[in-house]
Amino acid sequence: MLRIFSSLYAFVGWAIVALGGLHMFVTFQLSASTPAFRVWFFGSGMAMALVGALNLLHRAYGRSAAGLRIVCWIANIFMTLFAVVAGALTGASIAERVVIIGLVGGGLILSFVPSVHPAPLHTQ
Repeated sequence: MLRIFSSLYAFVGWAIVALGGLHMFVTFQLSASTPAFRVWFFGSGMAMALVGALNLLHRAYGRSAAGLRIVCWIANIFMTLFAVVAGALTGASIAERVVIIGLVGGGLILSFVPSVHPAPLHTQ
């Protein structure tokens, strides 16, 4: 069961990175928007990708890095809140909200599960 949570956390982390990458890629397709909107849209994608990467680092090293755990928890809390507010303000569809909030919210929940961290390697 512990391995399932760890694998799920890895999947969610990579999915958040991919979603952020997709967000950045789609920015170049937004020809009808203002330059300022495109900058903010691209920046949001960067933030998503970085939070996904932070979750992957937390999964790999969180057991031994207390500072990383705390930063990851804070980033996940704020990204989840941001996703909820942004979805409401932009009028995102239910499907968009489910995917985005499901991923970042899933990352938030899984980041608090102690068993998601692989056992440390013992070398002599």
